[in-house]
Amino acid sequence: MADFKVIHKTKYSYDDTVAYCHNMAHMYPLTSPHQDCFRTHVTVNPKPVVSSFRRDYFGNQVFLFSVEDPHRFLEVVVESTVRTHQSLGIDLYKSTPWENIYSLIHESTLDADILSIEYILPSSFIAAKDSYSEFARMFFTDGKPVFVAALEMTTYIYQTFQYDPKATSINTPIDQVLNEKKGVCQDFSHLMIAALRSLKIPTRYVSGYLETLPPPGTEKLQGSDATHAWVSVYCPMFGWMDFDPTNGKIITEEYIITAIGRDYADVSPLKGILFGGGKHKLKVEVDVIREQI
Repeated sequence: MADFKVIHKTKYSYDDTVAYCHNMAHMYPLTSPHQDCFRTHVTVNPKPVVSSFRRDYFGNQVFLFSVEDPHRFLEVVVESTVRTHQSLGIDLYKSTPWENIYSLIHESTLDADILSIEYILPSSFIAAKDSYSEFARMFFTDGKPVFVAALEMTTYIYQTFQYDPKATSINTPIDQVLNEKKGVCQDFSHLMIAALRSLKIPTRYVSGYLETLPPPGTEKLQGSDATHAWVSVYCPMFGWMDFDPTNGKIITEEYIITAIGRDYADVSPLKGILFGGGKHKLKVEVDVIREQI
């Protein structure tokens, strides 16, 4: 169990005046079996004329706001207090053989099984291709338990792919990531989701934060943390289990979940529509601070 304070600052600076804008933010940590979110406070500058909260289709907490005064910058600061829990010890070898999952969830009458089916379908960033199933079958051999194979793929991506923020952008195709073996957490998560869905295994995209530690003997720099992404794999009777291919592990108490969806398009931290502004500069600062329990 661990307590964290998370501060997420986003600032857009525009070359020209923005007449008004409408925005949607996925920056509120979820309350789930993995964690409890005790408090979240958001500050927007300039102050919005209209703001509201709602739950989206996936159960995420969404903040909607509109700034209707002319402005040259937009700053959103979200502060949250979260307690995370250690994952329950599960014998991965007792999870269902991966070949059986599709038939089990389609024959089931349980809500959890039925709701997982939509995470097999293609989504905005993820299509079905033979190349993804070929990659998946390197790990998902006949009769292998699904969580065992998923961890093997997670470890392989971590050990074989290069983390390179300059190699990709938000629109980089998954094929390029697979061929060049370079990218960031979003790319590795999309690749793993595409591979598992190609085998009809429900897999969803998870966004959030990860506590990072500075090198020994140095102080942690303010704003040095970042948003993170990983995947969640479904197995009947066991539920969802989260794997981080960027770091080659099952998630632990250092991970904080903000939103879940089919891919990045469903959980983008901040997106919206603006009128005017011209070119812009974006600055994001994230601090994940462990507090004493």
